Amino acid sequence: MNLFTFDRCTVVAEIGINHNGSIDLALEMVRAAHRVGCDAVKFQKRTVDVVYTAEELAKPRKSPLGETNGDLKRGLEFGRKDYERIAALCAELGITWYASPWDEASVDFLVALDVPYLKLASASVTDRALLVHAARTGVPLLVSTGMCNLKMVEAVVETIEEAGGQIACLYHCTSTYPALPEEINLAGISTLRERFPHLKIGYSGHEDGILPSILSIAFGAVSVERHFTLDRTMWGSDQSASIDVAQVKEMIAGIRLAEKVRGDGVIDIYSRERPVMEKLRRKDTLASL
Repeated sequence: MNLFTFDRCTVVAEIGINHNGSIDLALEMVRAAHRVGCDAVKFQKRTVDVVYTAEELAKPRKSPLGETNGDLKRGLEFGRKDYERIAALCAELGITWYASPWDEASVDFLVALDVPYLKLASASVTDRALLVHAARTGVPLLVSTGMCNLKMVEAVVETIEEAGGQIACLYHCTSTYPALPEEINLAGISTLRERFPHLKIGYSGHEDGILPSILSIAFGAVSVERHFTLDRTMWGSDQSASIDVAQVKEMIAGIRLAEKVRGDGVIDIYSRERPVMEKLRRKDTLASL
């Protein structure tokens, strides 16, 4: 499959961990994302005891899932049967799903589920072993660039490509939650397009609202990814930096309009201009041009 093209912006709803460990809520979110026109939904997958130290997991942290950080992290993870339910629903609805693996075992877990893409999160792109392991699976990669300067992004792309990996979309991203307007830097999309002309460039946003996500189309973004929730007041660390169903619907409408008004860049006379031209122009002495 080829979800990422230059012809139409691919909109991805990052469900991530906003399901709070509930498969029923996750499935409801998939349905909602499909209903408002998203092209894909994305989750996150971790092997908890690999990604976090024993000390980190033992720290006290009250949550609906328990009393420690470990209770929370383990409670947020879905197993194979859960992802099989997600995959079945997505196949039924006709929406794509994939996830961000945070460790090598999670890469293998997702590959075994036949995901069409693997998304490498900004937090993971300095992990050379993970980049190489993901690249060698042969599954097309989506790569975020938050917390990176251009030199670091160059190293990420080089590492993946030298390992034989294919980058389906490279996402401009700022990893602040929410991102302030002065941190968003949509012109970075143009910078990445110029530096990597062989790659498709997208935008992964964490801003309040939806305007920057819509404006990213004018800079050439071929995909927009946003954290998604059914209720921004719901418990969870990512809820407040997410957008809800109504906002996603409005954002997609804005993106589709932005695609139209961007045009193809060819300067010419539109057919609907000609009657106006004949009515308003007194002289046409440059006609030979």
